[in-house]
Amino acid sequence: MVTGPVQQPSVVARPRVAHPAGLPADPHSIGLPGEPRPAGLAGDVHALGRAVSVTTGPRWREDVLLRLRPVRQGFAEHVRVTEGPSGLYRELLTQSPRLDHGVRLLTREHAAIVAAILAVQQIAERSEAPPDELRHRAGHLLRRLARHRRRGADLLWEAYQTDLGGET
Repeated sequence: MVTGPVQQPSVVARPRVAHPAGLPADPHSIGLPGEPRPAGLAGDVHALGRAVSVTTGPRWREDVLLRLRPVRQGFAEHVRVTEGPSGLYRELLTQSPRLDHGVRLLTREHAAIVAAILAVQQIAERSEAPPDELRHRAGHLLRRLARHRRRGADLLWEAYQTDLGGET
């Protein structure tokens, strides 16, 4: 049972270590060596955004696919943790039934985001697909993820910080 807002570190420093082939050892590393970056799914989403925004090159699509994989896995974990039988949403509804609409909205967004991830993957795997189409779809996915994260944070704020004087 969660008794208050869950605190997680928002940034972690991930030093870059050179790979023998000249590639970073950590496929998620971005930015300058030792520069902090968002942790977890947020960091993976940030890395995907950076990969998509880079000028196309010979391995651009492969890099986008490489950065998309942890986003897909992280989002699947997010869905499991929130929607599972003992997940966060069930706990929120037990503690605050008034949040039912917000929980249903977030749950519906999960399916749409999974579909958007799949669409980006399919386009990135097609070498004949125009780069602009891949950028458009990836931008759509990134905006959906940002909006979903905001809505989830707002829901948690409402659940744990709003005192209506009768629910506990």
